[in-house]
Amino acid sequence: MSEVTREKIEQVLDQVKDPHLDASLLAAKAVQDVRIAGDTVEIDLCMPYPCAHWADSLKALVTDALAAEDISSATVNVTHKIIAHSVQHGVKRLENVKNIIAVASGKGGVGKSTTSVNLALALASEGATVGLLDADIYGPSQPRMMGLSGQPESADGKSLEPMENYGVQSMSIGFLIDEETPMIWRGPMVTQALEQLLNDTRWRDLDYLIIDLPPGTGDTQLTLAQKVPVSGAIIVTTPQDIALLDARKGLKMFEKVEVPILGIVENMSTHVCSSCGHEEAIFGQGGGQSMASDAGIELLGSLPLEMSIRQHADSGKPTVVAAPDSRTAEAYREIARKAAARLSRQAKDYTAKFPNIVIQNT
Repeated sequence: MSEVTREKIEQVLDQVKDPHLDASLLAAKAVQDVRIAGDTVEIDLCMPYPCAHWADSLKALVTDALAAEDISSATVNVTHKIIAHSVQHGVKRLENVKNIIAVASGKGGVGKSTTSVNLALALASEGATVGLLDADIYGPSQPRMMGLSGQPESADGKSLEPMENYGVQSMSIGFLIDEETPMIWRGPMVTQALEQLLNDTRWRDLDYLIIDLPPGTGDTQLTLAQKVPVSGAIIVTTPQDIALLDARKGLKMFEKVEVPILGIVENMSTHVCSSCGHEEAIFGQGGGQSMASDAGIELLGSLPLEMSIRQHADSGKPTVVAAPDSRTAEAYREIARKAAARLSRQAKDYTAKFPNIVIQNT
């Protein structure tokens, strides 16, 4: 057997491609350390996105690649580190929140809120610290989906403590009003309420804050795009032509305000019969992929139209926590990993490292 050297190990790691980053482990600077003791090798990998459920598969990719080069005694350690990424120019970063991801759709009824809550739970299950803000003032749905009730506490009478369930911090206007009470507010009141919910909540050291936006491109969306430090956006659509038309409007809105699009999620791609398991593309096929290709962005994944997804959300225990080993839960986790990995490739935010400059008279 030939001598094991660091150079040889790095050559192998340069050939191991992480499918979420779409780059080799060496190119992605995920290799933290390589220790060699005789024929024994230990490799430390630090991924820039949460990957608890993917770690074992990644270890297998590396050990298989090393074994192909006759390096069989290898131990691979996988950790992750989430950093803050840049936001719109001139917008102040939110304290205790590294990255804000907006989940939007141009059209209602495409399952955006269900997708938002499952993506938040998926990121948390992968090891990230996650918050969820329900920005739909007129039709808040996250309290029920997250299985939360009651009102948030306020330690100082000014700020709100986020409600928490399944390891995710949450805030919604739905916690502050009765479920049956209609919100008969004009646009300025809605945008002010959104800003208060965001800024007056005492978020606790979040890697990601997922904002579930209402459908459309109106006041709420513009307020978020212009005043909230958003690191990236995810567009949810169905394969249906009419939904794709509206989704393109949402995509264009974020492009105009220079918020990066992390990708597209195609919801309700196929209907899965609960009796026989037969799949049928009742809303058409390939719409999400076509839209992603036209816009030059990534299709993060496709989700089925399943009765269980609706049942889980309505019961306050979404699919990622109700059926964590299901194919659908893994689809949500894969989408979450891809979105977080794509965000990790964007420009980093260094403002937290800048010193404060104070001018004093001496």
